[in-house]
Amino acid sequence: MTELLKDEPTRVGSWCKKYLLEGQQLDEKHAEKITNFPVNPTFADYILIKYRKFVAVLIPFVFIHTFWWATAIKHDFFHYYPEYWHMPVTMVVGALISGMTAEGAGAVAFPVMTLVLHLAPSIARDFALMIQSIGMMAAFVCVIFMKVKFDERSVIFGIAGAIPGFIFGVHCIDPLFTGAQKKMLFVSIWTSFAFALGILNAQKKRPTFVKIPEFCFWKGLLLFLTGVVGGIFDAFAGSGIDICMFSTLTLLFRVSEKTATPTTMILKGVVSMFGFYYRAVQMGDISEIAWKYFTCTIPVVATMAPIGSFLGSHLHRQVIAALIYILEAASLVGFLLTKPTWFLIIMSVVIIGCGFVFFSVMAKTGEVLMRYIDSNQVEDDEEKTEIETEMEVRFT
Repeated sequence: MTELLKDEPTRVGSWCKKYLLEGQQLDEKHAEKITNFPVNPTFADYILIKYRKFVAVLIPFVFIHTFWWATAIKHDFFHYYPEYWHMPVTMVVGALISGMTAEGAGAVAFPVMTLVLHLAPSIARDFALMIQSIGMMAAFVCVIFMKVKFDERSVIFGIAGAIPGFIFGVHCIDPLFTGAQKKMLFVSIWTSFAFALGILNAQKKRPTFVKIPEFCFWKGLLLFLTGVVGGIFDAFAGSGIDICMFSTLTLLFRVSEKTATPTTMILKGVVSMFGFYYRAVQMGDISEIAWKYFTCTIPVVATMAPIGSFLGSHLHRQVIAALIYILEAASLVGFLLTKPTWFLIIMSVVIIGCGFVFFSVMAKTGEVLMRYIDSNQVEDDEEKTEIETEMEVRFT
């Protein structure tokens, strides 16, 4: 008994080290610089190498806060807080989670504003795009400066598809659904993904890639189409491109969550900025309520999103996945507490079931692709061995 008690702190320490302190997946060049840190370092070496991760958090924090406080003092934003305090408080957790996981702050903002505050989905959508343009871009700067690995092709092809997808969705798809239907769609689609991700992570020692292996035309086309679908979801919920790209990367292409998370974070930040611009400038009908909530919440997300990005880059991929499960479960419970009609409940169950099948098929396809890649690798190794053997014989 005494020996078991003595071993308990060791087990807890090992668990924390494995799941909470796994470490960042850094760019190879930067990782080499850290390993070979100069014996007589300069001030720049400390800033750009040794303490780079802390500087990465400070850059967006200082920049955004400086401009916000200067503007807030001049225009007296502070008198909004007694009436619009809800979202700044919510985004303390929402922005932290958005920085740590593949889901943007809209995944928290949309259900809270529609299910708890009973605001129109269009207001929640606009606020999500607006606040993500600050929070996710702050996390974007953090990821880039920390030199955390991400998949560049997914970002490029995803943006190329998401922009036309958003424009089409906001004009053609968004008007087709009522507010209650949008809430149901948001919760149902995201819940089905959480189920599929849970089954995938139930596979012990699941092999993953740092980036999409053996990239080719059809994979680029699929990333583009994923961007289109994600852009359409963003058009009515303010969130979608993040989870669509994350599911494609992790379930189909078997990219590690530690790479997929910063990838979707960067993609989400850029698409949110475009969505904010398009709604504010090209369409010009963002609600005053959304603007006031946005004004009050900026300093919160500018602080918590980079911190979340920093923490998330050190977490084990299963911890990141667990946060997604909790987030989707909370959204589903919140939807049911609003007492939706039986028709919406039945439709939600159908969509969750269909989505679960779709994501499961995607995961199974990813397993087949993994075997194909492994078999090609074995054949390449065997062929290489035969060539080397032949060369040795000829030389002899």
